[in-house]
Amino acid sequence: MPLVPTLELLHTAAARRTGLAAFNVILLETAEALVGAAERTGRPVVLQISQNCVRYHGGLDPIGRATLALANDSPAHVAVHLDHAEDPELALHAVDLGFGSVMYDGSRLGYEENVEATVRVVEYAHAREVAVEAELGEIGGKDGAHAPGVRTDPEEARRFVTETGVDALAVAVGSSHAMTERTAELDLSLVELLRREVPVPLVLHGSSGVADGTIEAAVRSGITKVNVSTHLNRFFTDAVRSHLAAHPDTVDPRAYVREARAAATGEAARLMTLFDVAARAAGGTETAQR
Repeated sequence: MPLVPTLELLHTAAARRTGLAAFNVILLETAEALVGAAERTGRPVVLQISQNCVRYHGGLDPIGRATLALANDSPAHVAVHLDHAEDPELALHAVDLGFGSVMYDGSRLGYEENVEATVRVVEYAHAREVAVEAELGEIGGKDGAHAPGVRTDPEEARRFVTETGVDALAVAVGSSHAMTERTAELDLSLVELLRREVPVPLVLHGSSGVADGTIEAAVRSGITKVNVSTHLNRFFTDAVRSHLAAHPDTVDPRAYVREARAAATGEAARLMTLFDVAARAAGGTETAQR
């Protein structure tokens, strides 16, 4: 089916009080794995391409166009999103390329500078019916807001959303980027307060470091979009290691990448089901995709 607007998926998930899976694309094979998981589970997914991924591929167009093609060709509900763009020009380019949403990350800027830069991206994107996610304060693991002890202020968050017009907000409630152990403790009472104060869906970055039960609790408390990257990368890479250990003479990368893709598909499908707390609360009778 055609590419699904990210905002449609966000609003549907927020209305259902359930979690929307947002997984990062690293390679074409990871994009294939994530689309495969959406098709297997019948649940929506947001494919995210970060500025770091763009840098690795030497530009947005190669990996961006391939990911858009996969999304458009799939029968699943798939959106494509630009993640953590600190360069506003990259965000504007993603809009022009056909992405359904972009995250402009001005969190390293002062508050007023962040607002000014974010408004520029919002105005450009909204004129083309593209949604914008933003971040207030820095996210941990990148000298930022999901570092221990750093928390989003609900009043400032509400003010920021009002002044910028963003469609979703990444909040700092205790998670951190690039964690390889799932030990992060989330401030669930803060999540509930932010949900009451902030009039747009909330996004949890750094979810790789959060245990299953805590993610479920965060979704029930008010998180809508759940971002995962490192956790799935580990499944992908572990499968490569296992294959090469068992078949040291392998020279065709398709042999081990095929297994890595399958491993990532399986774990992504499990996480999608975990995040969809509304469907599971209804005993699996509620339609996952709308």
